[in-house]
Amino acid sequence: MAHSHNIAVVIPTYNAERTIAKVIRAIDYPVTAIYVVDDASQDSSVEVVRSLNDPRVVLLRNESNQGVGGATLAGYRQAWEDGAEIVLKMDADDQMDPQRIPELIAPIIAGEASYTKGNRFLHLTQLKQMPGLRLFGNFGLSLLTKAASGYWTIFDPTNGFTAIHRSLIPYLLEGRIDKRFFFEISVLTELGLHRAVVKDVYIPARYPNASRSHLSEVKALFTFPLKLFRRFFRRLWVQYVVRDFGLVSVFSLAGSMLVAAGGSYGVYHWAHSSVLNQPTPPGTVMLSALPVLMGFLLLLQALVFDVLNEPRLPIQRNLRGKHEAGL
Repeated sequence: MAHSHNIAVVIPTYNAERTIAKVIRAIDYPVTAIYVVDDASQDSSVEVVRSLNDPRVVLLRNESNQGVGGATLAGYRQAWEDGAEIVLKMDADDQMDPQRIPELIAPIIAGEASYTKGNRFLHLTQLKQMPGLRLFGNFGLSLLTKAASGYWTIFDPTNGFTAIHRSLIPYLLEGRIDKRFFFEISVLTELGLHRAVVKDVYIPARYPNASRSHLSEVKALFTFPLKLFRRFFRRLWVQYVVRDFGLVSVFSLAGSMLVAAGGSYGVYHWAHSSVLNQPTPPGTVMLSALPVLMGFLLLLQALVFDVLNEPRLPIQRNLRGKHEAGL
């Protein structure tokens, strides 16, 4: 079934002369093309790729370094223009097992998802291969990404082993996609705005060159929050104000106002009592605590509705339905 699909692989490459040949040779799945995007490497990566004489390989080169995101988007664009139906993204560091390609694309072929990604956290026994600091950092980033993207069932957001249906590629090419290490997370937040169905696929941890990884999730935990904060409010604005002012919008607005009002009232009277060196009256405490409690419950209910509002219908199925209906 998978063999009837036009499937391509994009490999963003930067100074990967030691591993790129091994990665390409290991791809024994019948793909139509392998787009190796050299991101202005300073080693002999290009020469190594050319020496393989692999007819599947299409070598693209960025004149200046664009980052993993910029290189991947260049590969996506070329694959889309060439008619690829499903495009996989693999890194050039040999940390992704090509034998897992059938599992990664299966949900897209079955019409269950529009975008799939690896998840190294589904089986605890496999996590022993993951460095401890990376494990800790991924937990923090995963929680923040859930809120920013709206994909509450997705974990391991920095996993770069992904597959995408061609219908989503134009959204990414025109969207706010980060060109550097925030790339994978920015893809998730952008797809969330377009209501794409994203599915995690179990991919065991594999770190043959873990010490050479350029990304530290723990460091990212202190550099990514501002970006995630902005994308979280952007999602709320687009999804629950511009597109649908419903219960989530009302509960969020009312809850925020109650928490702010109760908190401000309580802080004011606490400061006032401290200056006068007098205890705060119980009634005043209740007048502060009650709005905060009610507001918290409303915000919690809004969160529940948001979790239940995760996309369910893959974009390609929706587009197919409209096409068949003559829309």
